[in-house]
Amino acid sequence: MSEAGTADLTSEELERLSPSSGSRSGGLRQIAAIDIGTNSTHLLVASVDSALSTFSIVQAEKSTTRLGERDPDTGKLSSGAIERGFETLRRFRDLANSHQVEQVVTAATSAVREAPNGRDFLQRIKEELGMEIDLVSGPEEARLIYLGVLSGMSFGEDPHLLLDIGGGSTELILADGRDARALTSTPIGAVRLQRDFIKNEPISLQRRSFLQAFIQGSLESAVDKVRRRINPGESPVLVATSGTAMAIGALAADEDERPLLKSHGYRVSRSRLDRVVERLVAMTPMQRRELSSINDRRAEIIVPGALILQTAMQMLDAEELMLSERALREGLIVDWMLRHGLLKDRFNFQSSIRQRTVIHQVQRFAVNQPRAHKVAINSLTLYDNTKGIIHHDDGQGRELLWAAAMLHKCGQHINFSAYHKHSWYLIRHGELLGYSEAEHLMVAAIARYHRRGLPKKRHESWQALGTRENRRRVGEMSLLLRLAAALDRRPEPVIDSLRVQASANKLQLQLIPSRLNQSLDLEKWSLESCADVICETSGVLLSVSVQE
Repeated sequence: MSEAGTADLTSEELERLSPSSGSRSGGLRQIAAIDIGTNSTHLLVASVDSALSTFSIVQAEKSTTRLGERDPDTGKLSSGAIERGFETLRRFRDLANSHQVEQVVTAATSAVREAPNGRDFLQRIKEELGMEIDLVSGPEEARLIYLGVLSGMSFGEDPHLLLDIGGGSTELILADGRDARALTSTPIGAVRLQRDFIKNEPISLQRRSFLQAFIQGSLESAVDKVRRRINPGESPVLVATSGTAMAIGALAADEDERPLLKSHGYRVSRSRLDRVVERLVAMTPMQRRELSSINDRRAEIIVPGALILQTAMQMLDAEELMLSERALREGLIVDWMLRHGLLKDRFNFQSSIRQRTVIHQVQRFAVNQPRAHKVAINSLTLYDNTKGIIHHDDGQGRELLWAAAMLHKCGQHINFSAYHKHSWYLIRHGELLGYSEAEHLMVAAIARYHRRGLPKKRHESWQALGTRENRRRVGEMSLLLRLAAALDRRPEPVIDSLRVQASANKLQLQLIPSRLNQSLDLEKWSLESCADVICETSGVLLSVSVQE
C-alpha cells in the first residue's frame, strides 16, 4: 500500500524516474554505439568505469555504406545501399557481441530519416538481425553531438559553437559546459550537395558561387538562432567535428610538412582553411584521390563539405576553428551513462534533459503545471503499486508515463473538444529531446488513450507504434493515466493522498480528502466510471472508497 502527497515533483522524484534504479554498480561495463550516417556507419565499443564515471574506447570501426545514394526519382534508399548497410550492421553486431557488451545503443540519422523506405529498412534489421535502431530527429542528433564533444573537451565557462558537417545534414550548436543553448540541424551535407549539384569537376566559378549562395541561404536560419543566444561580450570558440572537418584538418596540417599525429584539439585558421579550399576546388576527383591525407571516398565528397565549412566560418565571423575527434557516437555512450546515473559534475544538468524538455512543452502549451504534476504523481503511485496486476512493465514505461501525464492535456491549447487527439498531435510533432522516436510515439499515444475509446487498429496513433511490445506498453500505461486523470476534476486540489492496494484480480483505491468533511463524490464517481474499461482490458475489478 502506498500514498502520494500533493507536492510538486522533487529532485528525489526525478531521481526515481531514472532508469538507473536497480542498475549494476561498480566495475567495468562494456557498451557499444552504432551511428548510421548518410556516408558511413560507425561502431564504437566503450569500456565504462562506473566508479570513476568515465569511459574509454576499446574499439572503433567504420564502414562506408553510402546510404545517401538514394533513388533520384523516388528518394528511396537504393537496394545497393540497403545491402551495404545491412551487411555492415550484421558485422558490427557480431563484433559488439564478441566484446560481450551489455547493450548496443544506436542512432540512424538523416538518410534513413528522410527516405520513404527508411522505416522498412529498420524493420528488416529488427526482424533479421534482432537489432532495435533508434531513428533520431535533427535536434536530437545535435544534442548527442554536443554530449560527445563535451565528453572530450573542457568548455569551462566559455560558450562554444559546435559544427558537425555530415553527409546529409549539418548541425550547428551553441553550448557551454552547463547546457546547450541552441540546437539546430540543417538538411545540407557533403553527400547531398555532391549528389544534387556537382556533375562535372573541377567545378566552374559560376557553380562554386551558386553552391556558396545555396549553403549560405540554407544555414541562415541556424546561424541567426545561435547568434541570438550569444550574450554581449562573449566570443564563442568554434569547434568542428566529424569526417569533413577531420579531412580538412589533415590537409591543413600538410602545410606544416609533418603528419598530423592527433586531430583532437588541432587548430585551423580561417586563412589556412581558405588555402585548402582553393586547392581542392581546382582539382579533379582523380587528383584528390592521390592526396595521402584523405581516403578515396572522402576525396569524392570533400569539395561540398569544405565549402560548407568555409561558408559557416564566414557567416559566424570565426577566425579559427578547433577540431574534436568526438561526436555523435561518443554522445550515444555519454547519453547511456547519463540515463544510468553514472555521470555527474558538468553533465548533471544535462542528465535531466528528458524532464526539462517535457516541462518546456508544458509551458509552451500553457498546461496547468501544478495539476499536471499531481496527475503525474498519482500515475507513478499507481504504476509502483500495480505491477503484475494492471501492468507487466520492465521499468521503461515509468518515465514515458510521467511524460504523458505531464502533457496529457496539452491538446486543450487547440480545443477542449476531443483534446486527447490534439494532445497526440502536439506531442507527436513537438520536440522531446532525449527520447528515441519509438519512445516519442509511445508518450504521444499514452496521452491519446487516457480517455474515451480504447485503441483501434485503424488509428494512426496505434499503427505508428510499430511493434506489439510498444502497443502493450502504451495500452497498460494509458490505463494508469486514465485512472490518475480521473482524479483531476477540480481547479483546486481536494485529495490529500491516494492509497493503492492491488492483489490477484482486484484493485482497491482509497481517496484521502485534503480537509475534514470534504466531499469526494465527484472523484469517486469519476474513478468508478473507469471500472468497465479496466475490467475489459485487464480483467481487474476496481473498487473505490473515501476515507471518512
